[in-house]
Amino acid sequence: MSRTTSSAIPRSTVATMAATRRSVLRGIGLSGLAVGGASMLAACGGDDAGPSTGSGATVKFGINEAEGVGPAYDRLAAMAEAYTKETDTKVSLNAVDHNTFQESINTYLQGTPDDVFTWFAGFRMAQFAENGLITDLSDQWPIDGLNDSFKQAATAPDGRQYFVPVQYYPWAVFYRKSVFEKNGWAPPETNDDFMALMEDMQGKGVTPFAFGDKDGWPAMGTFDILNMRLNGFDFHMSLMAGDEAWDGDEVKQVFETWRTLLPYHQADPLGRTWQEAATAMGKGECGMYLLGTFVVDALGENGEDLDFFTFPELDSSIGSDALDAPIDGFCVASAGQNQEAGKAMAKWLGSADAADAANSNADAPFIAANEGASTSTYSDLQKKSAEVVGAAANIAQFMDRDTNADFANTVMIPSIQAFLKDPDDIDGVTASIQEQAASIFG
Repeated sequence: MSRTTSSAIPRSTVATMAATRRSVLRGIGLSGLAVGGASMLAACGGDDAGPSTGSGATVKFGINEAEGVGPAYDRLAAMAEAYTKETDTKVSLNAVDHNTFQESINTYLQGTPDDVFTWFAGFRMAQFAENGLITDLSDQWPIDGLNDSFKQAATAPDGRQYFVPVQYYPWAVFYRKSVFEKNGWAPPETNDDFMALMEDMQGKGVTPFAFGDKDGWPAMGTFDILNMRLNGFDFHMSLMAGDEAWDGDEVKQVFETWRTLLPYHQADPLGRTWQEAATAMGKGECGMYLLGTFVVDALGENGEDLDFFTFPELDSSIGSDALDAPIDGFCVASAGQNQEAGKAMAKWLGSADAADAANSNADAPFIAANEGASTSTYSDLQKKSAEVVGAAANIAQFMDRDTNADFANTVMIPSIQAFLKDPDDIDGVTASIQEQAASIFG
């Protein structure tokens, strides 16, 4: 299940990276991409790459979306097609479903990987750089339209760039506008408003929160926002870096608060995917959903009815100005057979032209990192997303991007799922997490 090998990056360096990311995206105007087994991932590797660049060259493109599954695949395929038209470089797509791609990524990169592949900013990118699995792209920077904040997000602890950002998106509380209007509900401004709203939803036979954690990672977003609201952004990032105790009172308070909120969520979340949970909200069975803007991918025609608000303040001394806003993009595999073609394509994928190609026929929000990208097709949801992220004082990347990947996958996924199965055993869950954290972080 591990996505990467254990990292040798010092905790102090991770903390520095976290602090630097606070400014990423702040002040960005309307200017993004949520893009299985190891044998499937490696299917495109191993052939002769042919010419390195230009006419007749082939670049192999590994993407974390299965063919035909929706807008995310369509956007990536559109970018690949546009690149071929512009450069006469053939792009060979290796499309694999999202979870399988991530679960097999380490084996993939150490085998015969594609030249360019979809990946994420943050600690997970830095781990690959530390382990020599991705190519230094410093000679491709600067990239027109990507500002210094995005360059920071592409930079590993060694000061070099290994990543090309393409999009970002906020995690927030989403809801259908028509459902709220029909019931006389309004986005809550305070925690009291929030609790009253959930009580009213239940009173009208609507489950307040859609909730699905079959895939393991979605519930991480709930932990992130509760921890940032209760303990603050600095504590959250320090916890992700392994510098705080998981069995301390602060973390126990997060789980205690979460336990009080669970009765307002769909029951049995471990048997439900995030798409199934989104469908329940789309049908009006649930009133809200804490997720990223990619939630719209699962809503079909109801996507135009979508709006959101940020999770309300829980402690007035901390406020509500921190949120998760992950940055997605591309890396070049060190073991890819056509390094020059891979680097050239990765740079182009960060361009305004690439973003415009992806957005040309998009059914779901794609908020471009490149400030030169057209915003003419942006929906109100996209515009609001960019404004909210730009106004945030502190930006996190999401738990499984902000911490050691082994810890996120082998410890936190089963630990959160254990909590969801038995929310009364908070002491047991946090003690287990701390024991394993001590082993991984030292």
